Amino acid sequence: MERRSIIVHVCSTLLIILWVYTALSKVADVEVFASQLSRQPEPVSTLAPILVWVLPLVELVAATMLMFAQTRKSGLLLSSFLMLGFTVYVALAVIGYWEDIPCSCGGVLNRLGWKDHLWFNLFFLMTAALGLAAERHSKRSKHQGGNLKQAAPAGGPA
Repeated sequence: MERRSIIVHVCSTLLIILWVYTALSKVADVEVFASQLSRQPEPVSTLAPILVWVLPLVELVAATMLMFAQTRKSGLLLSSFLMLGFTVYVALAVIGYWEDIPCSCGGVLNRLGWKDHLWFNLFFLMTAALGLAAERHSKRSKHQGGNLKQAAPAGGPA
């Protein structure tokens, strides 16, 4: 397997684990998740009744897209956008843009402090970006002849 393909698969696997874990954690304790969303700053609190189901669904869609070669690039792009949004949100919390807001992430991520959460998000943002870059480069080199290995001369050994 080509090095870029390995990078894409490792990044995709890490993101699949992240999205499935966070989505299922949110759905498993949907009342707590809904309560946390309702205490977020506007417009999140207003959209809480919709976001309580849309966020886990989008996370599961991203995970599913990452599982298949035909949709992996789109899954990496969606993961990048999701992680960028979540990372900006956490960065605003770290700098104190809002007074006191609960973390509405699923599972053990709720227990992280805002700074630790920022580092966690930055890791997965970079993971998504690296996977996307490797996927794009891998596809580009396949369309341009791959490794550009010399073909056997005509009439040569089979």
